[in-house]
Amino acid sequence: MNIFITGADGFIGSHLTEKLLDKGYRVTALSYYNSFGFTGWLNDVGKNKNLKIIHGDVRDSNFLDKAMKGHQIVFHLAALISIPHSYDSYSSFIHTNVIGTTNVLAAAKKNNIRRTIITSTSEVYGSAQYVPIDEKHPLNAQSPYAASKISADQLSMSFYKSFNIPLIIIRPFNTFGPRQSTRAIIPTIITQIFKEKDIKLGNTSTVRDFTYYKDTVEGYIKCINKKSIIGQTINISSGYEISINNVIKVIKNLTKYKKKIRRENKRIRPIKSEVNRLWGCNKKAKKLLNWKPNYSGADGFKRGIYETIQWYKKAENLKKFDPSQFNI
Repeated sequence: MNIFITGADGFIGSHLTEKLLDKGYRVTALSYYNSFGFTGWLNDVGKNKNLKIIHGDVRDSNFLDKAMKGHQIVFHLAALISIPHSYDSYSSFIHTNVIGTTNVLAAAKKNNIRRTIITSTSEVYGSAQYVPIDEKHPLNAQSPYAASKISADQLSMSFYKSFNIPLIIIRPFNTFGPRQSTRAIIPTIITQIFKEKDIKLGNTSTVRDFTYYKDTVEGYIKCINKKSIIGQTINISSGYEISINNVIKVIKNLTKYKKKIRRENKRIRPIKSEVNRLWGCNKKAKKLLNWKPNYSGADGFKRGIYETIQWYKKAENLKKFDPSQFNI
């Protein structure tokens, strides 16, 4: 089976690529075009006879039409994801996240792709109106990033309903683990513990449902062969919520570091834009995908944090160039 992955050079995309190769699939990994030939975290995946790396841009419809030809499964993960960046460069988020997704959908339609898996985000829900958040929760864009992802989700469903494109929307909650950009809160805390005098953070009272990358990747892979999930939107979440303040305590206890926490105003979202609580319901994923998180609850979260710390502790990983914006 031939699988095409956009955003394959990013955090989740590289782990998904690696896992699919381990399972014997043939993978075409799309890396965002750059003049340096940089392939992000695909460098860590290593050489494999079943891996083909190509450079391109999801904003280029002609390129996607040709690149996706001959594949049966498409995983669409390419996106601009930095919420602070979306306040200043919202047009870029529309072009990549909305138009880019439209181009993927159009190419899937043209090439009769057997199954397309679209990546959403828990940010589309905004601050929880009830918990745990299931897939019927209202969508509420509290940032330009969230608005672009809601638009992409709605366009995807419109292609399913209008053209019968076989697709699934996967909605991961806050995935964490090795290779994640230091824009995200957990690697920000860990790397500052190892490299900085103090830990500088924004709002630490917010609550999140952190899902370890191994569980998220397994959720994606479960989408390949399940027949009853076409047209569905499915949360991938640990089902466990924890405040950032308590995340800090877990990381400090595991590293034995006792550095001071300093509040930095530039790291704080505008008041109306702050998503205060995200706690996901994963019942649908368990039922339709026969999936369940292996890193669940307080113990599972702590185990995932420990594995993540061990990866970031390695000097060669701390020095690595932060991957491009095309990850999640």
